[in-house]
Amino acid sequence: MAITFIFCLLAARFFYVQIIWDDTLRALALDQWMREIPIVAERGKITDRNGVILADNQTSYAVYLRSNAVSQKEYTANVLSQVLNLEYETLFKKITSGRVSELTVAKKVSKEKIEKLCAYELSGVYFSRDNTRLYPYGNLLCQTLGFTSSDNSGTSGVEKYYDKYLAGKNGELLYETDLVGVDLQGAVAAYLPATDGLNVELTVDCDIQAIAEKTMAEAQKTYSAKSAQCIVIDPQNFEILAMVNAPSYDLNQVPREDTALLNSLSRNRLICDIYEPGSTFKILTAAATIEEFMQGNPNALSIHHVYPSSRTRTVDGTTIKCWSTHANGKHSNQTLAEALNNSCNPCFVDMALSLGSKTFYQYLDLFNLGKETGVDYTGEALGMLMPQSSVRNCDLARIGFGQTVALTPLQLACAVGAAVNGGYYYTPHLVKRIYATDGSVEQKIEKSLKNRTVSEKASRTLSAMLEGVISEGSGKKAYIEGYKVGGKTGTAQKYENGHISQGKYVSSFVGFFPSDKPQYLALVIVDEPQGAYYGSVVAAPCAQAIFQGIINLKDIQPYESIEKE
Repeated sequence: MAITFIFCLLAARFFYVQIIWDDTLRALALDQWMREIPIVAERGKITDRNGVILADNQTSYAVYLRSNAVSQKEYTANVLSQVLNLEYETLFKKITSGRVSELTVAKKVSKEKIEKLCAYELSGVYFSRDNTRLYPYGNLLCQTLGFTSSDNSGTSGVEKYYDKYLAGKNGELLYETDLVGVDLQGAVAAYLPATDGLNVELTVDCDIQAIAEKTMAEAQKTYSAKSAQCIVIDPQNFEILAMVNAPSYDLNQVPREDTALLNSLSRNRLICDIYEPGSTFKILTAAATIEEFMQGNPNALSIHHVYPSSRTRTVDGTTIKCWSTHANGKHSNQTLAEALNNSCNPCFVDMALSLGSKTFYQYLDLFNLGKETGVDYTGEALGMLMPQSSVRNCDLARIGFGQTVALTPLQLACAVGAAVNGGYYYTPHLVKRIYATDGSVEQKIEKSLKNRTVSEKASRTLSAMLEGVISEGSGKKAYIEGYKVGGKTGTAQKYENGHISQGKYVSSFVGFFPSDKPQYLALVIVDEPQGAYYGSVVAAPCAQAIFQGIINLKDIQPYESIEKE
């Protein structure tokens, strides 16, 4: 029995080695007799919607060394250290230690230095093409594009989100060697080609991006602001046309050694950070009120309702004031349109309370607040929205005019877009298509309807009212003669440790044109401006400059002649 057992054990071991372990052993044997030089795949390009290259590649080289194949170790270490600016002692120790059969001497080496090394004909030294990521426009769209790591893989932004398409697949050049790693004379190299990455075409318009970046950089400088952001979208499909986060940084000089600085500069706050929107949020309260009135909700206030002239409203013992003193009859007996023009808080308190938490929260859900928009970007924030079950009347009142709620700028831009474009909420996106160098399309991203928010009639009514805000109300500094611009200003106090931070404000403006069929929507945010701080003074002129730049760029004609007969 013992002999039979031993025989079965040996047979099983033989079967395992010969059959099960066969592929692994063959690979190990092949590895002892082969030397692999990687052939780096070219990373796909990133372009704007018009084909302008925003992320490209600069050919460089990597230098490898097989220590067993080096015939003159001191001489080789000396040449490599001089040409590649490496420390001789460290390099010589690596060559002679024998700990590894092959080592990477240097990466991202220029063609000129490789040509110098080739002239020395060093035995055991090999070269392979490498790629260095190059950003032709430096800091343009930097937080959105993102950057790559030292091994050329996506680390942040579009580079990270679409890395599986951009990266490609490396190839190899295989050489036969003897057991100690010396090339065999007469051996033929085997070539396994690399598969280059696919190209990514963004929805972003490089020219609109440049206009927005220039405008926001000037605003940050003028008001010595902590930061300045802007997002421009097409309300008809939620394609993102521009994203600006100032201050910015040069993608060709990423401060990798300073982690805190890099995290701050590279963060796309338009998608990843939240803020209290203030009066720009009133657009959504107005949209819900108009829709409910048109649907015949008996609790909803009429669009013709006249709001009391009192400057304050007291809810659950909490007194809420208007920013205006209401002196000399200002803000007295207002309609909804006039309340938007004047940005009167008490009127929006009345609207929110008349809707009630259940109905109001249904609209907040339709506007996709408190959840991801679904944008193709890693790290999107959800926003902060109190659970409906916890909301008191005083909370609901504040939400009505943009307090006690926090959104990402992208969430607000999309919500407003869905309120004024006929009531259609689309999934926002940064990429139009993914394609190969030969032009074949791997993937095309079409507009995707997420849900309806309000009816087209309610949307048209709201848009007309918001046009009045620009022509007659607080948004006059965004007015452009001959063009139908709609919008809303916002000025929100900042909170720190649960208390209002004195003297710190967020100035904002959200606008769109043409108001009867929006093609461009811009949200401008200036954080902690010094001196002036009202959104009507700080942010609205920025939107006007961006819209005027787009009008000039696209040669958009006015609706009517500005010359008066």
